[in-house]
Amino acid sequence: MFKSKRMKAGIFSACLILILLAGVVIYIRITYTVKTVYVEGNVHYTEEEIKNIVMEGPLGDNSLYLSAKYKNKGIEGVPFVDVMDVDILSPDTIKIIVYEKTLVGYVKYMDTYVYFDKDGCVVESSSVRTMGVPQIMGLEFDHMVTGEKLAVENEGIFDQILDITKLLQKYNLISDRIYFNGSGEITIYFGGIRVALGNESSRLEDKLMVLPGVLAKLEGRQGTLQMQTYDEESGKYAFKPEG
Repeated sequence: MFKSKRMKAGIFSACLILILLAGVVIYIRITYTVKTVYVEGNVHYTEEEIKNIVMEGPLGDNSLYLSAKYKNKGIEGVPFVDVMDVDILSPDTIKIIVYEKTLVGYVKYMDTYVYFDKDGCVVESSSVRTMGVPQIMGLEFDHMVTGEKLAVENEGIFDQILDITKLLQKYNLISDRIYFNGSGEITIYFGGIRVALGNESSRLEDKLMVLPGVLAKLEGRQGTLQMQTYDEESGKYAFKPEG
């Protein structure tokens, strides 16, 4: 009789715990179901693509699960993306923060765009061109491996590329292509305007800082802006139009 009462009490307690757990699960499921999603930091992918990547699977619409899943973790199998964080703004609202891999430039190789970072390491090869990343021309190599440096003869050129791209960002300049010839002379392309900078890396910033104003005056024209011997004091430069 006593054992029977204990057994019934045990069963009752177990059922009560199961009911409570079920209630908690239902509460979490209903309360933390995602209804609103904000995305920031994405360049290569649309907001909808990022949502589909992050919110996949049976619990992909649960904010608690997503926050735990992506907290301080890298992400594999998504080109150009290093890390994605999910912040809970409210139980039914999340913000997905995308941290993309740093791209300095790309080269064309066997009909693909090969993107590399500041050290010259190949980040990704893709059939899709990413706007805002300049094509680097004049680099010579015979093979490439994702995750390894491009096998160029002069590895110091990657420092030059990094310096140039930093200055372009600093002065809000968006270049289509950057070309290095065999003598180390640099030419940067902005639409129909070629800017010949010569090979004086020490005076590079002096030349690039005036470019926004100069390019504004040349808008709609085509030709070569000859800044090899640009003199900061006189502010003189030559423009050789095409056609």
